[in-house]
Amino acid sequence: MPDPDPIAPDTKDWTWVLERPCTECGFDPQAHSLASLPGLLHDSAMAWSSVLGRADAAVRPGPGVWSPLEYACHVRDVHRVFAERVALMLARDEPRFANWDQDETALASRYAEQDPASVDAELVEAAGHVAGLYASVTDEQAGRRGTRSDGSEFTVETLGTYHLHDVLHHAHDVGTA
Repeated sequence: MPDPDPIAPDTKDWTWVLERPCTECGFDPQAHSLASLPGLLHDSAMAWSSVLGRADAAVRPGPGVWSPLEYACHVRDVHRVFAERVALMLARDEPRFANWDQDETALASRYAEQDPASVDAELVEAAGHVAGLYASVTDEQAGRRGTRSDGSEFTVETLGTYHLHDVLHHAHDVGTA
């Protein structure tokens, strides 16, 4: 059955957030380091519990806008995807990442129908796992490279910054930041 309130796919190239602050959420890439990622990812994950505990967590605030539950599902999956990518970068030289269509994932995984309490636990677990990976990165490994399917190149450190912006931006989207 088609989504009665479809979300327009996000086709923006957000890699510019590695060079300048985000005017929407206030994220400044220069204010964060690889060493700060584990704590920031942990703290941002904890903020989702109050969001997912809201009675209206599954309600979309307007046409074409994800509900807080759908955003939380996306953030959980972002943590999982980035954990795979960081692990790949640490294990292999210059890997190319498989394409991840976040909009397709949202539909296929039925984000709007998931249980908020389960999503909360899964999001915290996924954030903790990827935070641990970033915490294990040595200075020598921080510059290891990987390439996204669209050709965008990242180091472990810039991938971490990009990842952090994504999750903090969505926290801003639902009013937790």
